[in-house]
Amino acid sequence: MTERMISLNLATTRQQWGFAEAVDGCLRAGITAISPWRDQIAAIGLDEAARIVRDNRLQVTGVCRGGMFPAETSEGRQKQIDDNLHAIDEAAALNADCLVLVVGGLPGSSKDLPAARQMVSDGIAAMLPHAKASGVKIAIEPLHPMYAADRACVNTIDQALDICEDLGETVGVAIDVYHVWWDPNLAKAIARAGRMKRIFAHHICDWLVPTKDMLLDRGMMGDGVIDLPAIREMIENAGFFGPQEVEIFSQDNWWKRPGDEVLAVIKERVAAVC
Repeated sequence: MTERMISLNLATTRQQWGFAEAVDGCLRAGITAISPWRDQIAAIGLDEAARIVRDNRLQVTGVCRGGMFPAETSEGRQKQIDDNLHAIDEAAALNADCLVLVVGGLPGSSKDLPAARQMVSDGIAAMLPHAKASGVKIAIEPLHPMYAADRACVNTIDQALDICEDLGETVGVAIDVYHVWWDPNLAKAIARAGRMKRIFAHHICDWLVPTKDMLLDRGMMGDGVIDLPAIREMIENAGFFGPQEVEIFSQDNWWKRPGDEVLAVIKERVAAVC
């Protein structure tokens, strides 16, 4: 069934529904996998979120998000690490498949990308003992290079996998098509991730032409230029068969539509174009 191929990243209905309402909408649509954001969990309370997940036997394909490691001072870096330790606790309480990391960009006025990437590696290393003890996998999400300065200095799957190799099997990747579809080395990178058994999540949407806002104008699958079936085939050939997590930030379109309508279109598009 198509529904079993889908996880709803709750950012997709952020403006329509809170955590509980999104779960109710998913259940009406026959979808039993979700990926919530930490502010959505906080709004309802971790205990209540965990109860909803447990009572409805939901799969949580990820918790968004940890990361944001680079900082100008050691105190700032430690503050970020401490926040990531709390994020691990939240992911563990929801029995999530992984905690997704958006790793952070250049701190302050720095122009030193290698130093920022080292802060990322060091930050993940610092949180790993707690992650392992909690049974939580860590998924680095490479972001499109347009975000290298402010959101994520890790921009390709290969860059993420280099960090994974240094840190061990608890650390893998979340492959978001919006961020990696352009990479000329994509097929080889996904195959490498498969050999390492490090694909922990697969996020889907589409890249619109033109894109009006690089953050808040993602497209519904089939409305843009990403070859979604080709990427899914690469990911399955690499050994990952988990749900395709639909994550759409769309301030002028999909966030303005009724949530049930959004889910109905998601189901149609996953069946037809994904």
